[in-house]
Amino acid sequence: MIIAPLTVDRIPDLEKLLALGEPYIRLRGSSDYWLYATLFADTCLLAIIDGQVAGSVIAFRSQVNPSEIYLQDVMTHPSRRRQGVTRALVEEVHRQGSVWGCRRLFLTSESDNHAAHRAWLALGFSNVPGDATQAGVSVIYDYKGPGKHRAVYERSIGA
Repeated sequence: MIIAPLTVDRIPDLEKLLALGEPYIRLRGSSDYWLYATLFADTCLLAIIDGQVAGSVIAFRSQVNPSEIYLQDVMTHPSRRRQGVTRALVEEVHRQGSVWGCRRLFLTSESDNHAAHRAWLALGFSNVPGDATQAGVSVIYDYKGPGKHRAVYERSIGA
């Protein structure tokens, strides 16, 4: 497996992969992915296996709090799940965050995405305490705007 930055020529492959993540991943426009490939390539990564895109992570360092990196979309091809693809991608973002002196990785998820919940806990993230618990998952109300309730996960970087 090769972990490599997103490049413009791989955007069609990325879009095909992310479309498999619906309804939990919302596909963005090609121009968004072009920006990610040209401006945020250090944390917008692809996992390549046998020449094919097997996984991706789209992550950004906060401009408001540069000690944080937000993982926006993480996706592993269904045929490559449980093979360490997500772990390799997240570890590379973690490594880059450490180089930058960041202190925290974080992400959000829908409370009913139980596979993601198990994956985040297995990868060392903690589910941030919130306003309610739904099926064992802590949820923060209105986290991404009115009516946008999300489970929030975080993992420390560094000491």
